[in-house]
Amino acid sequence: MTQLRVGLVAGEASGDTLGADLIVAMRRLIPESVFFGIAGPKMQAAGCEIWEPSESLAVMGLFEIVRDLPRLVRLQARIRGRFLSVKPDVFVGIDAPEFNLRLSRDLRAAGIPTVQYVSPQVWAWRQGRARSIHESVDLVLCLLPFEQRFYDEHGMPAEFVGHPLADAIPMTPDRRAARLALGVDLDAAVVALLPGSRRGEVTRLAKDFAETARWLAAQRPQLKFIAPMASAVTRDSFAQALALHAPGIEVKLIDGQAQTALIAADVALIASGTATLEAALCKRPMVVVYRLGTLSAWVLRRLNLVKSRFFAQPNLLADRRVVGEYFQEEIVPESIGAELLMWLDDAERRGALEQEFSRIHAELRRDAGARAARAIETLVSARRLAAAEAP
Repeated sequence: MTQLRVGLVAGEASGDTLGADLIVAMRRLIPESVFFGIAGPKMQAAGCEIWEPSESLAVMGLFEIVRDLPRLVRLQARIRGRFLSVKPDVFVGIDAPEFNLRLSRDLRAAGIPTVQYVSPQVWAWRQGRARSIHESVDLVLCLLPFEQRFYDEHGMPAEFVGHPLADAIPMTPDRRAARLALGVDLDAAVVALLPGSRRGEVTRLAKDFAETARWLAAQRPQLKFIAPMASAVTRDSFAQALALHAPGIEVKLIDGQAQTALIAADVALIASGTATLEAALCKRPMVVVYRLGTLSAWVLRRLNLVKSRFFAQPNLLADRRVVGEYFQEEIVPESIGAELLMWLDDAERRGALEQEFSRIHAELRRDAGARAARAIETLVSARRLAAAEAP
């Protein structure tokens, strides 16, 4: 294959990272490939032409999506029109399933092969969506092993490619180097605070994180706190919450560098999401919290939409509760703080957890970008061959 024209839509920071990794891998496989669509700065640096920035898809929660729906519908129509006009050889939706699956269905109907890179959490809630996913995409590329098993059970084309984070993070992280890089005391007990990458997420959790830091500082005044911030907006929001709910508590706010902060820390308090997997790959004990808007949470519970036992990725991958996870009213500073102190004090449990995280790391370390690129190339080649052989 001499050239591949790839349409991409990546949602938010994690999708941008995955997209950049995929672009690099596809360029190794097919050097003349070109890329365009909704992308972030990392994808742009890798060579993707940006039609719209990834943050335009940054919406979280059932009713939060409803609020932004008119804007998203207009954006989707505009992007759909451009893709139908340029007719890429393949469309790859990276995460953002609510946006990408609708778009994929229309593009697939127009004869464009479609791929969903990062499975929707269909295995966790609204499992009836499996049929609509099957109608929308030709292939699902799964980052986690249990996802492919779900699709296999439903007779859908899917491939477990592993997770790029597992490829990028060393099996044995260098805590000393991370602390030196961040200017953190080499001998201190350090708690990392990661309240999320999205403004709405940080807004909902900032008070909880600040109050937990205040409680921890009261129990252990010698503790040090670091907080990597995804953007200037989230940094300002979190700084305001700290000033209001944890006055006098010193928290070192860092621009980006979440992975370095996790490696430098002894324990972490983390908003549910990709950062929890990152912490596991950094072999760090953690407590995971998840807070939705009140109405969104009520609907999830009232309609019994959640089918998974866990929401924290380390627990999902271990298929048991290896780290604490707290949802909505369960998020109580004293409970969260006590569990973080347990991880600081119990060396035997920390060692067992690190062994489990090492097992997970090895399972996910599969050169994900290269596997994803080969799967996409195989799909397009098969389509081209079928078209050439058609009467």
